Amino acid sequence: MKKITPIALAFTPNYFIPAVTCISSILKNSSPTAIYEVICLLTEELASDQIKLLDNFDPKRLTLKFINLSGALEGVYIDERYTIAASFRLLLPEILKNYEQVLYLDCDIIVRNDLNQLYHTVDLKNYYLAAVYEAALDSQKPYLKQIGCEPGYYFNSGFLIMNLNKMRADNLSTTLIDGLKVPYLQFPDQDVLNMYCKGKVLGLEPIYNSIRTYFLPQYKREFLRRYKLEDWEKVQHHGNIHYTGAKPWNNQTVKFNIWWQYYNKLPLVYKKQWRTNQKMEMLSKLLSFPIIGNLYEYVINGYRNLKA
Repeated sequence: MKKITPIALAFTPNYFIPAVTCISSILKNSSPTAIYEVICLLTEELASDQIKLLDNFDPKRLTLKFINLSGALEGVYIDERYTIAASFRLLLPEILKNYEQVLYLDCDIIVRNDLNQLYHTVDLKNYYLAAVYEAALDSQKPYLKQIGCEPGYYFNSGFLIMNLNKMRADNLSTTLIDGLKVPYLQFPDQDVLNMYCKGKVLGLEPIYNSIRTYFLPQYKREFLRRYKLEDWEKVQHHGNIHYTGAKPWNNQTVKFNIWWQYYNKLPLVYKKQWRTNQKMEMLSKLLSFPIIGNLYEYVINGYRNLKA
């Protein structure tokens, strides 16, 4: 019997296309025999045509489960910069009672590594989570210390392998949700995960959650304080791109063109679900021509190296 890799994605209806693009990247960069179950954590019911599109995306390799969590986090503080869907990951131990562990992803990620292989080889032992530790910037250190986190051991919560058995045994969901009920956290769900899982997080290679700064040469020095030069090179070539901050479908952000490469390969019936940013779409198509794309990379990398 083939092993199935469960992945939880939380999104709102207006993030349907980013979610589909993320799923497409997962399938493209996995073994063709890998089987996934995607558990969609929703703020409201999806339209019936969107559910049908997801069900038909790749039925031989992909099954889907839809869970409407509207109202599940009433009374907790939600920063206006984020959607409530971002905090749904905290509920997973109680929502997925029949699962021993699950892989959680933010849907603003382009995956460029085999998640099936990772999921079935990582040994969580007595850890709550596996995650990628951030290479802390000097400007971040005072806040991290304020919330009781050690710089270099604070992780981004957009890519997690969660030990649901261990989290349930310690009633961690209740602790995390209670921790959200304060207004002073900069990254609420991420901060409480770091605060209450401290010491029980297995560090993953940075390729699995390569945030924006990992692609910018001006932050290479900070990266190398936490990781090796070999890790930096791997990130540049095949790190999973996590578009923290500005989103590639609306902004000319780091590696935005790679997101568009995956989006442009979606069948037309999926693209009809979304109104694209025409300027960004045209730019992505221009950069798909090798000469123009290579010139763009040369110029932008040169500029970033000057800032380093």
